[in-house]
Amino acid sequence: MPPNQTRQGFARLFTHLTWIIILGLFYLLFEDQLQQKENPNYNLSLNQTNEPVVLKRNRQGHYLAPGTINGAQVIFLLDTGATEISIPGQLAEDLNLKPGRASYASTANGTIKVFNTRLSSVALGGLEMQNINAHINPHMQGNTVLLGMSYLQHLEIIQRNGTLTLKSVQ
Repeated sequence: MPPNQTRQGFARLFTHLTWIIILGLFYLLFEDQLQQKENPNYNLSLNQTNEPVVLKRNRQGHYLAPGTINGAQVIFLLDTGATEISIPGQLAEDLNLKPGRASYASTANGTIKVFNTRLSSVALGGLEMQNINAHINPHMQGNTVLLGMSYLQHLEIIQRNGTLTLKSVQ
């Protein structure tokens, strides 16, 4: 191969690599901003014991936040319309949760079969509770857990100006 063609080949290769690096840097720079819009609470501290938790609403109007189930990190979507905590089937397997008695739950899409389970601990911020009812929903996709009233009923909930404040009532 003539030296001129070799130089042109290397120049093209370096041009492509430069663009890949530039695009990668843009992704890293803007990933945080995209994450902030989807889940403005993604960096919520998980170790402030019994302190009120203040959550910001995301651009869809939902409250998402990191938390733990039995010590394992999860993402919660707060759902005051859900009676129980609802855990997607695959995530329940990943968390080694044992499905119990089958029951039925009414959802926006109709009545579905779910499996009762008991969670040793559930924590959102520093608000941790033990021995909480939940159900495993094999029909639910993704890794987001619906944080229902089996947990939220133990808290004072104040919604004001795009924020939701949760306080322990104990």
